[in-house]
Amino acid sequence: MKVNKEESKEYIPAVRLINNPDGSCTFEKGRIPTLKHLNTTTFWMSNKTEDWEKNAHPAPRRQYVITLKGNIRFKVTDGSTFIIKPGTVLLAEDLKGKGHSWDMVRSKAWERLYIPIAENADDFFVADNDHD
Repeated sequence: MKVNKEESKEYIPAVRLINNPDGSCTFEKGRIPTLKHLNTTTFWMSNKTEDWEKNAHPAPRRQYVITLKGNIRFKVTDGSTFIIKPGTVLLAEDLKGKGHSWDMVRSKAWERLYIPIAENADDFFVADNDHD
């Protein structure tokens, strides 16, 4: 029996950082389908953190951030927080305003991959309140 990979209904949990119309940062929880070919061109890894990264900042580009190791608490404009840990994809699309801040939770290191999304490409994010 052949499985059509493009019709997979399997998902990986995700959280997307986005801008409100006024430029403030918020987030929505959802998922990204597996086995989709995402439109990206490059990626890089990091295990270092700079002090400025922990202060509020917008995302420098639309990108997936894949946590390999560490638990990270993100904070958005209204003070709401969420935690990213291995197994949950962070989708950073808050390109304007003050952006988001983060800190490590019971972690000494944050190992992650940055995977920029090609310009005008679909991010394939499905918000939890959306219906298939």
